[in-house]
Amino acid sequence: MTIRSMLLAGAAAVLMTAGGAGAKTLVYCSEASPEGFDPAPYTSGTTFDASSRPVYDQLVEFKKGTTELEPGLAESWDISEDGLTYTFHLRPGVKFHSVDGFTPSRDFNADDVLFSFDRQANKDNPYYAYAPSVSYEYYNGMDMPKIVKSIEKVDDMTVKFTLNEPNAPFLSDLAMDFASILSKEYADKLAADDRKADINNVPVGTGPFEFVAYQKDAVIRYKANPDYFKGKAPIDDLIFAITPDPAVRMQKLQAGECQIMPYPSPADLQALKSDENIKVEEQPGLNVAYLAYNTKQAPFDKAEVRKALNMAINKQAIIDAVFQGAGQVAKNPIPPTMWSYNNDIKDDAFDPEAAKKMLADAGVKDLEMNIWAMPVQRPYMPNARRTAELMQADLAKIGVKANIVSYEWGEYLKKSKDPTRDGAVILGWTGDNGDPDNFLAVLLSCAAAESGSNRAFWCNKDFDDLITKAAKTTDQAERTKLYEQAQVVFKDQAPWDTIAHSTVFMPMSKKVSGYVMSPLGHHDFYGVDIQE
Repeated sequence: MTIRSMLLAGAAAVLMTAGGAGAKTLVYCSEASPEGFDPAPYTSGTTFDASSRPVYDQLVEFKKGTTELEPGLAESWDISEDGLTYTFHLRPGVKFHSVDGFTPSRDFNADDVLFSFDRQANKDNPYYAYAPSVSYEYYNGMDMPKIVKSIEKVDDMTVKFTLNEPNAPFLSDLAMDFASILSKEYADKLAADDRKADINNVPVGTGPFEFVAYQKDAVIRYKANPDYFKGKAPIDDLIFAITPDPAVRMQKLQAGECQIMPYPSPADLQALKSDENIKVEEQPGLNVAYLAYNTKQAPFDKAEVRKALNMAINKQAIIDAVFQGAGQVAKNPIPPTMWSYNNDIKDDAFDPEAAKKMLADAGVKDLEMNIWAMPVQRPYMPNARRTAELMQADLAKIGVKANIVSYEWGEYLKKSKDPTRDGAVILGWTGDNGDPDNFLAVLLSCAAAESGSNRAFWCNKDFDDLITKAAKTTDQAERTKLYEQAQVVFKDQAPWDTIAHSTVFMPMSKKVSGYVMSPLGHHDFYGVDIQE
């Protein structure tokens, strides 16, 4: 059987399991498998695309295609004058999904909100560590245990959050995936049945699509939620056909086996744009790709060593060869499309001779290190392996031997946040809420170094003081100054080599309508329709 025939046979098998006659089915060729279906323990967009976005809702959410907030499971909210109390008035009549073995007996209420956050903060909650690998990286990396003083149920439809200190991005943070609202009733049922881990395997939410089944590393099936509070989705069945190879994703799209694919190879863009049956949408990515050194490990604990390695790597060559023009060299940890971007920062120059001298002056010779390369494409990184190979060649020119290592995506994310990890890891970030705090605090704060979302394990008091002060004021001009100063500290200390900010492309069939690209990198299929 040819590869082409195998693709067709696989797609036919997927579609045969979709809804009955007359049902509209949308197939999305996703780039990787989710780590699980509980959004709170994870930070990967791949996992969020398969969990929080189809299955769950948050109290507040972002308007499609923007970073502007609008009501979600909360119809409205009040903020006290001192900025310490947020009172949410919940939406009545919202239904949870049913799955095998569970049918909800009540609508969404305040108990579900309390449960969804308490399990991330309270070590005595039975779901705080319901499985060996569970840790709430976002909640802790954003320092929520320090920010949130209490969460109280005022009545069944009212919840009050009290903060220890004002926090400007707090409301936007609650629109993020980690803040998805789960069913307490379902969690209690699973606990009673000694099946707590199923909260991560068989999700129950209030979102536009209900989870049906997952065949690991192959297919995820969803069906439209007929009781969704915004109205049933135009499509009846949503299928994620997990397809890691971008060339195969492209073949499937061109063959009509899927209708939307993410992250095309830059080399394929012209062919996709020339296909009369395909449209390619694009926008500047609110993202950054980076190489994070383990600053807890010698000699990467020295800023001069990190800067020397940065100076040895030709980032423009990476942009040319890997991004093929669909990106720009990064000098800061936040993208230039984000407010408070410090354009006065000077990037580390590409200067191998100066890099070699800096290493010698730091007493470093015969350095051997690992470069970790992601096994999947992300919006900020089309090909991490090729990027690592270019870095490897550059470092060899200054006498540094670099070995390239990789793991399956879920293992890669898990192992890379281990503080005993060796070498430097290629990763990146797409903004979750349009606020600089979402990059600078989540990826680079001392709290994030403890939780693991700071893959450099870098904790700098001057930097931390600046971003903490910025989060406490609502004056955007003052916040801008503080974040600009924080970027100066970051560049001086160089916990990362900032690689690139990419342009994001979304190819899809011309039969698809209603798909809106998100500046936050979300793939949201509610409101999407397909011409039969």
